[in-house]
Amino acid sequence: MARKEASVKSDKKQKGVKPLWIIISFIVLIAIVLIPVSGIPVMAKMSLAILAFAVIMWVTEAVSYPVSSTMIVALIILLLGFSPVQDLAEKLGNPKANGAALHGADLFGTGNALKLAFSGFSTSAVALVAALFLAAAMQITNLHKRLALLVLSIVGNKTNRIVAGAIIVSIILAFFVPSATARAGAVVPILLGMIAAFKASKESKLAGLLIITAVQAVSIWNIGIKTAAAQNIVAVNFINQSFGHDISWGQWFLYAAPWSILMSIALYFIMLKVMPPEQKEVKGGKELIQKELNKLGPVSPREWRLIVISVLLLLFWSTEKILHPIDSSSITLVAMAIMLTPKIGVMSWKEAEKHIPWGTIIVFGIGISLGNVLLNTGGAQWLSDKTFGLMGLQHLPLIATIALITLFNILIHLGFASATSLSSALIPVFISLTATLHLGDQSIGFVLIQQFVISFGFLLPVSAPQNMLAYGSGTFTVKDFLKAGIPLTVVGYVLILIFSFTYWKWLGLI
Repeated sequence: MARKEASVKSDKKQKGVKPLWIIISFIVLIAIVLIPVSGIPVMAKMSLAILAFAVIMWVTEAVSYPVSSTMIVALIILLLGFSPVQDLAEKLGNPKANGAALHGADLFGTGNALKLAFSGFSTSAVALVAALFLAAAMQITNLHKRLALLVLSIVGNKTNRIVAGAIIVSIILAFFVPSATARAGAVVPILLGMIAAFKASKESKLAGLLIITAVQAVSIWNIGIKTAAAQNIVAVNFINQSFGHDISWGQWFLYAAPWSILMSIALYFIMLKVMPPEQKEVKGGKELIQKELNKLGPVSPREWRLIVISVLLLLFWSTEKILHPIDSSSITLVAMAIMLTPKIGVMSWKEAEKHIPWGTIIVFGIGISLGNVLLNTGGAQWLSDKTFGLMGLQHLPLIATIALITLFNILIHLGFASATSLSSALIPVFISLTATLHLGDQSIGFVLIQQFVISFGFLLPVSAPQNMLAYGSGTFTVKDFLKAGIPLTVVGYVLILIFSFTYWKWLGLI
């Protein structure tokens, strides 16, 4: 009982509010609102004040992400609603409000601001969050665990093969489980069970090697597959809105998967080099895996149904714009409906709602809304001009610009625990930067490459939720993670530049 109370207190301490940072966030917000700045429209200035507030709240985790998202909605409504309109109404295709023209000194109005605050939920991108139901179905049926155990049963007892198996499991699950945290949640417990059965301590190099390898592979394949992470959908939505181009599942895979394959190979050799295990072979490993598989029993009928639905969903995703015209969002919603249909589906609504991270959906939608605010008010363009304009990027070759912005992107990620939030804050700025640099047809490729970099969560445990989940296992230290993360980040950065020089150029991406 005492232990339980201590655990609850610990959880409260971890997830509790940080009043000092909340106060600082509001002070910065008010300062930006009140300080006179020439050459920037009022609504653009308000959007930047909200962005500064959001970034501080996200970076410090002063409150939970869903709570900070709700606060952002309130600020959008109040600050934009009581701002003079300028030309925003025309950009939004809403030249009138309540029958009165919105121009000159007219206020935008809280009703119009409310629509803008919830604009993120009216995009097709939100439908892809329905893919979280696929992750829930995997958890309910334990199919993700069965897949992981099957792969590990094939690789054998040698340590280097188990490391390869951990990478392969993460790759396979990335195709079917559209949540990095859910994928890590599937693999890490299995590896912990193996470590315990091998009679290795949690502090052993073997334990750290396996857990870090698995979670870094999860991050690598967030980049390789469009539906593997929510931040990818955020970026695709902004690209679609700004450039009128929808990047299909297959196109994304063509661009990013080769990079992720090379990174996976690099991960294998880096991990064995920086964290060499105490032994080259683990006796009884195969028997343990088989024992765990036996516990699961034979494949159940609803597992078979989920396998069929998952394979068909993957088939439709990968052939979008090639064999059929149905977009990814629509396909995902159809699959969700089938999974929830009695008799032919795999779960009930009551089962599903327990496994769906509803807060993630709120953060996802509000993140897109904030990006829309930045783009529509001109805040993102002003920030891009002032921030990157000082670097003189317009006089540099595109490759040099990619090199500099990629480095900036990697460094700023050190302060963010959520790639979805980082994508919401930065992608609108990068889109505006393409206009400043007059990139033309290369704009989409430039923004897409920066989105790949936004998923670089290799350096610190706090850089991504899946890293924190793994860190909670107690199998490695921050220093251990950095030992693997630094060379992995360097390799990733170099590969971004090489691909920009060669592969992506050949494909016409840039």
